Order: sequence, then structure tokens, then C-alpha cells
Amino acid sequence: VQLQASGGGLVQPGGSLRLSCAASGSILSINVMSWYRQAPGHAREFVAAITSIGTPNYADFVQGRFAITRDNARNTMYLQMNSLQLEDTAVYYCHADLWTDSGEYDMDHWGEGTQVTVSS
Repeated sequence: VQLQASGGGLVQPGGSLRLSCAASGSILSINVMSWYRQAPGHAREFVAAITSIGTPNYADFVQGRFAITRDNARNTMYLQMNSLQLEDTAVYYCHADLWTDSGEYDMDHWGEGTQVTVSS
């Protein structure tokens, strides 16, 4: 099973980016999909999560700027990030807890990150 994050890049303050996280491999079902981020010198922190039925949850610092969605048919999650600020600069990681089609439960599956840099 792989989680592939993409969509990061360099953006000016106030700009927008849309991140994607595509899950592939021997997946039966995915429960919660989440985004975390880690800035240099800081611990990894929760950004947003979405359940299998589309219920979102956000970190307080998001303050209405980000929107998490998912496409269950494509096993893909998205994070629309608007009004980006300098402090949003970080590597963004996707996470999922899922069932494989061999019947194994993986509660802590991480993907490689995608770099988001907000700079003028």
C-alpha cells in the first residue's frame, strides 16, 4: 500500500495550493484520511482529517482557510489551501488507517510528504 502526496510548491502569501494524496495497492477500505505537516525544527502536527463518509475535522490554526475532501472511488484525498501564510511552510504528509484486502488493519500508514513553501 502506498500513499502518494503531491501538489506542493512555492506560493506567495495569500496564495492557494491544492494537495492530493492518492492511495494505491491492496486496499479493501480506508477509514480516516488525514493531513499532517512538519516545519523545520518543529514536531509533526495535525492539519485536517476526513472520515470515510466525508466528515471533516480541522486544526484550530486552519481557521476556515483549508478544505479537506476525498474521492472514495479513487482512494484520493485533497486539501485545498487558501490564504496561505508564511507559517504554513512545511512538509505536508498524508496519513490513513485502512484495511488491506488480505484482511490486515493498518492504523498508521504514512505517505511521503510534499513541500509547501510560502514566501514573498
